[in-house]
Amino acid sequence: MPVGTNKRTSMIQQKTIQIPQYKRGFHLITAEILRELGSLPETGIVNLLLQHTSAALTLNENADPDVRTDLDNFTNKLIPENDPVYTHILEGSDDMPAHIKSSVFGVSLNIPITNQRLNLGTWQGIYLCEFRNHGGSRRIVATIYS
Repeated sequence: MPVGTNKRTSMIQQKTIQIPQYKRGFHLITAEILRELGSLPETGIVNLLLQHTSAALTLNENADPDVRTDLDNFTNKLIPENDPVYTHILEGSDDMPAHIKSSVFGVSLNIPITNQRLNLGTWQGIYLCEFRNHGGSRRIVATIYS
C-alpha cells in the first residue's frame, strides 16, 4: 500500500492500575495486570510504567517460585543495605539500595499484544520488584497502543 493510503486508525488507551502493598521481594502480578487491562486489541503493544523510584518491573520465569527467592537473595547481595558509600540515608537503610535496584531493573516494560493477548514467552510473568520494607501500594500506568 502506498504511503498515506493506510486507512487503519491508531488508538491509544491509558489506565492507572493500583497495586496493593506487597512485602519486600519479587511478586508475580501478571494476573492482576491482565484483570485490570480488560479486553485487549487484536494487535498492539502495552507499555507499563511504575510510578515509583524504589520498586521496579521485570519479566522473568513464572513457574518455579525459587526464582523469586534467588532474585531477591542475589540482588540484596549485589546491592546491600548499610553500605558506607551511601549518603542518602535519612529515609532508612533500605531506601538508597531500593533506588539503585530500581534503576538497575527499570520501571517500565513494553509487551506486544497478539491475538488479543499479551505475547509473553511460555514461562514469562510480570514481576513487581518491591525493594522497600514498607513500600506501600504502587501505581502502574498502562498505555495500550493499537
